[in-house]
Amino acid sequence: MTNERMEEAARKALEKARPFLQADDGDVELVEASADGIVKVRFLGACASCPLSAMTLRAGVERAVMREAPSVRRVEAVE
Repeated sequence: MTNERMEEAARKALEKARPFLQADDGDVELVEASADGIVKVRFLGACASCPLSAMTLRAGVERAVMREAPSVRRVEAVE
């Protein structure tokens, strides 16, 4: 999968996850999708300081992104 296709798939997945985060006054944005299968996201709003954001990243965001883009190896949160 090309970088552009991986980035588009990641954006699509984040759009699906976004309403759940926004319900708790948070949000997420795509920072980068690299050729080596690493997608970087940034939590915004309440999610940026939430102590459960690591669980949200793995159980929610990463799972959603990997479902849309199976070539993604990992999703990382950046500040």
